[in-house]
Amino acid sequence: MSIGLLYERSENDENGIKLTAQELGIDLTFIPFRKIAISIGKAGLHVASKGKNYTDTIKDVEVVLNRAQSKNRRLYAAHTMEILEKKVINPSSVEFVCYSKFRTLMHLWAVGLPIPKTTYVPCDPFDTTKDGRKIRNEPDIADLLTQEIGKEVIVKPDAGTHGKGIVLSKNREELIANIGQTESSIINPVGIVAQELVEKWFYDLRIIVYKEKHKDPVCYPIGLARAGFSDFRTNTFLGNLVFDAKLPQYVRELAAKCGKTLSGGHEAWVFAMDAMINVGKNKNADDQPLKAELAEAAESWGDVQKVKRDETRLRDFKAWNTRLEAAVNSYKTTESYAKVKGIIEENVETNQKSIVFHEANSCPEFWEQTRTITGMNVAVPLLKGAQSLIE
Repeated sequence: MSIGLLYERSENDENGIKLTAQELGIDLTFIPFRKIAISIGKAGLHVASKGKNYTDTIKDVEVVLNRAQSKNRRLYAAHTMEILEKKVINPSSVEFVCYSKFRTLMHLWAVGLPIPKTTYVPCDPFDTTKDGRKIRNEPDIADLLTQEIGKEVIVKPDAGTHGKGIVLSKNREELIANIGQTESSIINPVGIVAQELVEKWFYDLRIIVYKEKHKDPVCYPIGLARAGFSDFRTNTFLGNLVFDAKLPQYVRELAAKCGKTLSGGHEAWVFAMDAMINVGKNKNADDQPLKAELAEAAESWGDVQKVKRDETRLRDFKAWNTRLEAAVNSYKTTESYAKVKGIIEENVETNQKSIVFHEANSCPEFWEQTRTITGMNVAVPLLKGAQSLIE
């Protein structure tokens, strides 16, 4: 029996998992989950692409690493593999919770973990009557959100990623307009999810937690700090920078408890927890000098971005990865990187009791940034977790 790597496309993370498996001496079976047909009927199961039959391939797999990038495909993949009696990291019950930001936060809230105040209104911006008329619900939804959260309200897609569709409303008029732009979609199936504005200054944190069978949950001691002033959404897809930040023991314990809570008792799992420190006015540096340091760091980070865009990774991933690591190491040795990293770590230490967790990612991207910046190669706990499940 073997470990299967289920994926949509062979991107950097999947190539990184393959490379790590080779280094660890672990054999992987590759299971595409995009342009294939999965058939069930009287004749049994049949899984095939246009040119290859994967039915027997899947039968010989015992544990599946579910790396489908689409949340919906990932949920389908996990459920399908479990029906076929495969063990999955992460299983469908976990994917169901992490698919929805509100479901995730309800689980954390129920056990007393700190989250930002979050409100869900199970009503769409408009309803369509049988005769085709539209009933506008935006004002009522806005009043409910203002009533529960206050004047400043962040509206976000319940199943969104990369900061897409997250908008800040500073008054009722803006809130009504933003709600009106929220349409039912694959990233926002029904209703409106909104949160209070957390005064997190210029950074937030991505924290990796994981577990192997018969072992306690682990929180990696270094977080990925995503930093910048260009947007209130400190997401690297929106042009922000990344730094490593040592995590206080208190934060690590909370993050591990988050993972344990979301896992639903499963024996092996991996999560990336997204967290914010509600800094408020408790800052340890002035904004203007800090912006200057970030601007200087961005110049070195530009060299990293050039390597990331280099399409030679598709032909020679190993050589491309060597260039990526060299560029990141050069970025991390700059004086501006050290200064910003120091400010973040000091601020996290000072304000650690003000942390809130706002999201969990069950299939985190890791090869380009989390691994190179923090040293956490998520492929390792994925593969070792899978190994621990093999009887």
